Amino acid sequence: MTVISTEIKQKTISKEVSLTGVGLHTGKNVTLTFKPAEANNGYTFKRIDLEGNPVIKADATYVTNTQRGTCLEKNGVIIQTCEHVLAALVGLQIDNAIIELNASEPPIMDGSSKFFVEALESAQTVEQDAYIEEYVVKDVVSYIDEESGSEITVIPAPTYQVTTMVDFGTKVLGTQNATLTNISKFKDDISDSRTFSFLHEIEMLLENGLIKGGDLNNAIVYVDKELSPETMERLKVAFKKDNISIKPNGILDNLTLHHPNEAARHKLLDVIGDLALVGTRIKGKVIANKPGHYVNTQFAKKLQKIIKNERRNYVPDVDLFATPVKDVNQIMEMLPHRPPFLLVDKILELSDVHVVGLKNVTMNEPFFVGHFPGAPVMPGVLQIEAMAQTGGILVLSTVPDPENYLTYLLKIDKVRYKHQVVPGDTLVFKLDLMQPIRRGICQMQGRAYANGKLVSEAEIMAQIIKVK
Repeated sequence: MTVISTEIKQKTISKEVSLTGVGLHTGKNVTLTFKPAEANNGYTFKRIDLEGNPVIKADATYVTNTQRGTCLEKNGVIIQTCEHVLAALVGLQIDNAIIELNASEPPIMDGSSKFFVEALESAQTVEQDAYIEEYVVKDVVSYIDEESGSEITVIPAPTYQVTTMVDFGTKVLGTQNATLTNISKFKDDISDSRTFSFLHEIEMLLENGLIKGGDLNNAIVYVDKELSPETMERLKVAFKKDNISIKPNGILDNLTLHHPNEAARHKLLDVIGDLALVGTRIKGKVIANKPGHYVNTQFAKKLQKIIKNERRNYVPDVDLFATPVKDVNQIMEMLPHRPPFLLVDKILELSDVHVVGLKNVTMNEPFFVGHFPGAPVMPGVLQIEAMAQTGGILVLSTVPDPENYLTYLLKIDKVRYKHQVVPGDTLVFKLDLMQPIRRGICQMQGRAYANGKLVSEAEIMAQIIKVK
């Protein structure tokens, strides 16, 4: 299910910061600038080299190519190899950022996320007036690519964790595993792990005019075949080196591994970057066997669909028979409403940012006399009023003397009715703060549920005013 965090506020950077380099595949000089973004913006790429400065959201929907990196495309505008940049943002738990580019591909730097992390840290982070959403994994979700045998699974866990298992069937690389037990360890454990390739792949990429920005400082090259004199000469030209040789560990020279399992750690970095395209934080453990950009992004798309469906069909998981946080008498101590206009019977949950209330709808409700004779239906406007009363408990709980305040509605927006509410139904209301309360003004997302379904929803703005 998707929940609003009761503790964590969204973050962005406090100022803009830039890096320059070359794109791995295009070989073009490029400047990348991280800029602060508003709450709920997420990650967006902005092409300032194109007319109109088009923007592409970092979203799995826009993935079009995963051959040598994850590429996004919208209305003909392309962002290539975005995963290392996105991994840095996720790894530092930055929720909102604008990524400006004057070319289609971010600079490859050293082939890892290290320099992006350092740049973002230099910009520092600031909290924003909005709370994060995270996908809390309750059930196992998997995606299998039958052709490659790659598989990604996410299972319940208390934090966002990732494990990768890599086996390319080569002696030079062997089998490697890597695990990140908490995203807070990304900088130290994962961010400096560089991209890698095999010699036979390098030859193919050179033949197809790719890796124009490659050199031996931004890619680990595992030598999985005999290095012929012809290949040696081509590599010298491509990497601008007078001499190239093979080190005892089976990689081309001029590079020392940061970690014995650097390949598996880089695959973990890629998984984090690609799953950023889900657009929601994940609370669960991801296990990736032979991951690659294709299977990563297909899994991201699958998670997106599940999250969208669960948002649409979400019902609060509450015990209707548990001792309430506030019973009807305690509610009347806070609210001025009285029967027959008191439309909430219990408060089941109450935190700084959300409230869950309940109303048992009976045939004795006075409005059923005229709405409608022979076909009793609870008026939609009263459902919204009941939501607002429940939200009033949330707002008034922020002051030490709620009996001296009244709550007034300022605005109701985006009202939708999904199903009828009839006698015998139990209505459960859930209201979440959309942003922190300021100057007594509160904006809430309200939803009402009955019989395991969403029956109505609205955005409600209210203000508390001291009257005594």
